[in-house]
Order: sequence, then C-alpha cells, then structure tokens
Amino acid sequence: MSFKTYVYIGLVWLFTISGILGIISSASSWFLALTPLYLCFNFLVILLCLKDQKNRVLKAISIPFILGFITEVLGVNFGLIYGSYTYGENLGLKIFDVPLVICLNWCLLTIVSADVGKLITRNRGIRVFISALLMILLDVLIEISAPRFDFWVFKDDIVPLTNYFGWFIVASISNWWYQSFKIITNSKISCHIITCLFVFFSIFVFW
Repeated sequence: MSFKTYVYIGLVWLFTISGILGIISSASSWFLALTPLYLCFNFLVILLCLKDQKNRVLKAISIPFILGFITEVLGVNFGLIYGSYTYGENLGLKIFDVPLVICLNWCLLTIVSADVGKLITRNRGIRVFISALLMILLDVLIEISAPRFDFWVFKDDIVPLTNYFGWFIVASISNWWYQSFKIITNSKISCHIITCLFVFFSIFVFW
C-alpha cells in the first residue's frame, strides 16, 4: 500500500474511534451532531482515492443518490417502501424532511459494499447480492441505535420487515447500476470504511 493509503486508513479509524469514545462520554450530544461530517469525510476519502474519470463516477453514483432520495421521501412523507418513520435532528440539513447526508450515505455504502463484493467474486449477479446483503446487515445494526442517536425513529418504535425488503431492493438496484461502470477504486480503503461502520454500530448494540 502507498503511504497515502496508510494515512487515509489511519484517519478513518481515528475518526471512528474518536466518535465511539465521544458518544459514550458526557459530550455525546456534541459528537452525535457531527455525524454528517463523519459520513462526508468517509465519502471524501473514497473520492480522493478514485482512479477513474469524474464524469463516469458521477454517473455511477447518480442512481444510488437519486433512488435513495426518492425512496426516502416516499418513506418519510407517505410511509412507502421502508415503512412509516421520521428523521431526527442529528443528520443535518433536510429537503422534504430527508437529510441530504442520507443520500450521500447511500452512495458511500454502495461503493464500499461493491468493493467487498468484487474481492469475493467476479460474477456480477453474486457481487450485487453480496453487496446488498452487507448493506442490510449494516442497517440491522444501525436500526438498534438510530432512535437513541436521534437519527430516525419508526412509528410505534417498530422496524417493519418492509424496511429490510425495501433496503435490499434499493441496494440491489443501486449496486447493479454502480457496478456496471466498473469504477476503479481503492478497495483496501473501502474495506476499512465498511469495517469501521460495522465495528461502530456493533459496539452500540451493547451500549
């Protein structure tokens, strides 16, 4: 690995561990309010390490971003796709009651999960399935902490099965589109980012 890759990986872990320690400290509300910056930082690291043309990258992430936004709007305002839920205040600026960072998060998770899938198999269909499955598993962990962190909360505090089914469909479509572009990424950084996310939310399952 190059020195730059080591630096980026180190920063990703530094921010993750700092976030964990900050949230379990007395300054938890301040650290939780920084969640959008943490997600934006991870996405920025991915972009800085891309080895592809910018216009191809924008096309590749367009569907995850747009599809993520549309389905979230339908969910928040009409109870469709994922069930009936509302977003809290710790994810930043909202449009139609959907935080913009959530759309960025759809792009981030699509990229890093796709990179993991590419390391496992060359079969595109299986890669898409693996990538979508990883995104669902992460969502299962996030759902446990989301209400406590003021990220979002489902009606009656019950996460419906439609949420996971909807996640799988949207994640599959997003990955199928994104992976069709064969974007050249730094898979090592992607693996560390998705590992950090799993570690972060796994810890708060028991906290």
